[in-house]
Parts: sequence; structure tokens; C-alpha cells
Amino acid sequence: MTRPGMPNPGAPDARAKAFGPSLRRMLGRLRPERPMLIAIFTLAIISVILTVLGPRILGKATDLIFNGIVGRQLPPGITKQQAIDGLRAQGQNQVADMISGMNVIPGHGVDFGAVGRVLGIVLALYLASAVFAWLQGYLLNIVIQKTIKRLRGDVEDKVHRLPLSYFDGAARGDILSRVTNDVDNVAQSLQQTMSQLLMSVLSVLGILAMMLWISPLLSLIALLSIPVVAIATAQIAKRSKPHFVDQWKHTGTLNAQVEEAYTGHELVKAFGRSAEVEASFDECNEQLFQSSFRAQFISGLIMPTVMFLGNVNYVLVAVVGGLRVASGQISLGEVQAFIQYSREFNQPLMQVGSMINLLQSGVASAERIFELLDAEEQVADPTHEDSVAVDRGRVEFADVSFRYAPDQPLIEDLSLVAEPGQVVAIVGPTGAGKTTLVNLLMRFYEIDSGAITIDGVNIKHMTRAHLRSRIGMVLQDTWLFGGTIRENIAYGNPLATDEEIVAAAQAAHVDRFVHTLPLGYDTVIDEEGAGVSAGEKQLITIARAFLAKPSILILDEATSSVDTRTELLVQQATKALRSDRTSFVIAHRLSTIRDANLIVVMEHGQIVEQGTHDRLLAAQGAYYRLYNSQFVGAAV
Repeated sequence: MTRPGMPNPGAPDARAKAFGPSLRRMLGRLRPERPMLIAIFTLAIISVILTVLGPRILGKATDLIFNGIVGRQLPPGITKQQAIDGLRAQGQNQVADMISGMNVIPGHGVDFGAVGRVLGIVLALYLASAVFAWLQGYLLNIVIQKTIKRLRGDVEDKVHRLPLSYFDGAARGDILSRVTNDVDNVAQSLQQTMSQLLMSVLSVLGILAMMLWISPLLSLIALLSIPVVAIATAQIAKRSKPHFVDQWKHTGTLNAQVEEAYTGHELVKAFGRSAEVEASFDECNEQLFQSSFRAQFISGLIMPTVMFLGNVNYVLVAVVGGLRVASGQISLGEVQAFIQYSREFNQPLMQVGSMINLLQSGVASAERIFELLDAEEQVADPTHEDSVAVDRGRVEFADVSFRYAPDQPLIEDLSLVAEPGQVVAIVGPTGAGKTTLVNLLMRFYEIDSGAITIDGVNIKHMTRAHLRSRIGMVLQDTWLFGGTIRENIAYGNPLATDEEIVAAAQAAHVDRFVHTLPLGYDTVIDEEGAGVSAGEKQLITIARAFLAKPSILILDEATSSVDTRTELLVQQATKALRSDRTSFVIAHRLSTIRDANLIVVMEHGQIVEQGTHDRLLAAQGAYYRLYNSQFVGAAV
């Protein structure tokens, strides 16, 4: 949940960043694979050159066939010029002009041997082009998968470097959506667009060169459609981009809502709020439907638009080309090759248009990932940490001040000393700052001023790993992972032996119920702890903390989920294990902390009282009122 007054860094920004910079940054992730990218680019160029040469050479076969058909109809034994002069004398000037532009031999038919050789060359070109294109696609797939692997690793590393305040202010479902859905969408977008865009752009350049070689006039006609296509595509893409941004924003919101509903499924059922949850889901789902529909519908207009303009262009080229063949200014094979180039020229343009919606979607997801990667990180660990001469566990808070939000004071000038081996109980009403105090000790948050020291060393001068390795923490909310009970206990010390695991389990009274399970310590539980009760899950987490053998122990309502008898057993176990350890116990049930060496009463982030149980009761102050409120019956 977001704390009041805190920013929400995990919420997606409704205003997308500029498409160009985000696209360049997304493509910049490919830089480590530069040598392979050069090879991919080279293979793509070779493949495109071989492909675009095909229609030009195939036009030679058309010329051979057409020349043979026309040549057989002319009288044998005369020259081409004599045949042309004869046709002009008969008034067939248009036919004479056409033959003047052809390479015919009067009386000779089709040279099928030459035609076969040309077709063989074209077949070899296309086969070679396919091989190079396959190699290019294979290498590109390697590059993209390596890039996404690094991106996932960077996102995972970033998550571990983010402060706890980031997760306090963000919906877990939205963060999960960025880490999973958005990364997968970027991978899919790169996979489907990179190869086609590269080949399409190179094909456009290669085909354009061949078209200019054949006929500059026909090329000018064919190119007239490009600005129209570009303007239409840009306008459509501009209108679809905000909807793609909304699509992925609503995807994250929906994921957060679903994750929250399923996590609290039992609570939803218990309070009869299923209808409200369904209504909330339907609302989020409808918003996602609307944004997705608009994004896909608008971007889907690109392909029909490009196809229409391409067909208009095809008609113009065919008409003008036919007139130039009739006038002898160009051969039939060259017109055929040009028409084929014209169609192939529009095809990569249409492919680019069809890839725009995928690219828009991928860039929108990339922006959400970059927001996560650009989030402010926790303060870096010191490069040279101060060593602790003797690991005694003396903790001191000296004039500590902390605020979640700058304008909302919480802890101001707090001072507290916990001597080695002491049990310090922290009590107070909800929101008094009890859990915040231990969070500051663990460096989940950084204090605004003052200092926290352990055995005289400022915790800011220690690495977080070193600091937390000395602290064992048991939270009110239990956390178990999918695995055996043995593995869950050993999470506190992966190097522990089976004997040490069993000893910790016995100390926490886990051993008592484990032997009632068919597989004992090898019983597999899932992430929700299915198969064991809430109290038994709590005992497993306590055993995990004991196995770590910390010098400082933090129990945040650690016995809240166990029954009264088990609570007494746990108190006995913790009393033995707390020897030579400084222990902080956060408790609401004041009967559980009567034997604490020091009881600290907090209100509104301040320590209002501290002392032993008996002394605080005798003082009849805040602790006295708090204690009596738990044991005095309700007033009528």
C-alpha cells in the first residue's frame, strides 16, 4: 500500500516520452553486439542485392522470348534495319518503332537454350539470397535474445537496488507487469520488426537503384506515392501512439488489481465484496479493451492505406510503361522488370507500415521499463566499510529524524540505547513508528539526520549485506517459498548442516509438528504455505531466523499467528536464544513483553516513556493507559 503523502513512483506516466528518443534508447541496447550487427547488416545487403538483381535478369528472359516471337514473324535473310524500313513503307510506324528498340533477328525464333540459362541464373540468385537471409535472421535472433537477456538482468538488478520506499509507493502488479509483460513485449517487437525493417529498408534502396537504372521517368512516377504514403503513415502512427501508451498503462493497472484480488481472495469472500471486485475488474478490463481497440484499429489503417496508394501507383506505371514499349523507348522485359520492382517496392513499404503498430507498442513498453530503470536508487554502499572489533550487538539511535514525506513529520530527534543482550520492547498505538524504527535499523530507509550505530560503528559505513547478515528478522507477515520445510528453514543459513537445521526447528518448536507430516522435513509447501497452518508458518520463519545466529534479533509481532500455548513455548525458546543477543520486540499484546529489559513507548514518532514493565505501570503514564486498555472490560 502507498503510505499517505508518499509519491507513487511505480505508477505509469500518462504522458509518454518522445517516440524518437525512446526508440533510439531501445535500439541502443543492441550496442554490445556491434560485431554481430555488422555481420547481420552485411548479410542483409548481399541478400537484398541478389534479390533485386533477379527481376532485371528475368526481364532478359522475357526479352528473349518476345524477340524470338517477333523475329519469327519477320522475313528471314534480311537485316533488322531492312525489316524496320519495310514496315515504315507499309505505314506501320508504331510497330517499326517498337522493333527498333528490340534485339531481333528476322526469321529466328525463341532461343530456349539462352532462356534456360537465364532462368538458371535467376534460380541460383534466389537460392543464394534465401541462404544469406536465413543466416541474417539466425544471427539477428541471437542478438535480440542476448539483448533481452541483458535487459531482464538489468531490470532484476535494478529491482534489488531500489529502496523500499519505491515498492511502498507502487502497486506490485504494475511492477510485475513492467518486469514481465513489458519486457516480453519489447522482445516480441524487436524480434518481429528488426529483421523485416532492415530487409525492407535495404530492399527499398536496392529496388530504387534498379528502377532508376531502367527508367528515370517511370521511377519518378513510382516515387510520387512515397511522400503520400509517408505522410499518411506518420499521421496514423501519431494518432495511435497515445492509445498504445494507454493500453500498457491499463495492462499494468489490471494486473495490479487482479494480483491484489487473488492475494486477498479469502478476505474478499469473507466480507462479501466479490461483486465490488468484479465491478472494479470489469471497469479496468473495459478501459483496457477501449485503449487496445483504438490502438489496433487506428494503426490497422496503415496497411489498407499503403495498399491503396500502391495499387494506384501500379496502374500509372503499367500505362506509361506500355506506351513507352510501343514507342520503342524501352523493351518489354524492362517494363516487366520495372513493374515487378514497382510491386516489390511497395511491398517493403507495406511491411514497414504493418510493423509500425508493433513498434509503437514495443516503444510504449520500453518507456515503462526505462521509467523503472531510471528510478532513483538507494544510497550506494561504502567502498571501504568500517570493521567491527567485537560483535556485541550494542545499538544506539542518536538524535534520529525521519520522514516518509517532507511535509509530514514522523520521527524527530529520537535517541535510544540497547545494550548487548537486552530485550527492548517497542510498544505504542498503530502508526506510532514502531516498525519504522526497525526498518531504519535495517537500512530499508535512510534517516534524514542523526546516526544509528552498532558497536560504535555508523551503519552508513557498513555495506547492507554485512549489516543485515548480523540481524535476524521475523515479520508479522510470514513469507515462505515453494520448497521443502528443510529448505525454508535453511534459507536463514544455506551452509547449515541437517543437525543445525533440526536444532533450530526444535528451539522454535517446529520439530513438534513436522513429525506429524508424512515426509517430515522433506514435506513440500508452496509459496502460500499450503499444508501448514498460519501459526506453523510463523514458527518456520522463527526457526529460519534462529538458524542465522544473528547478534541482533528483531521480532515484529512474531507470535501474532500462534496459539496461546505455542506462544508460551516460543517465548521460552526465544528467551534462551536471546542470550548474548540484542533483541527488539514489537508487540501489541503487552502481556508478551513483561520480562523485557527495556520497554519503549512510542507515540507519533516520539519516545514518550521507557523503562521496565513494573516501573512504567507505577508511573501510570502512557504505558499504564495502554496496558489497562487491553485488560479492562468494555464500558457499558
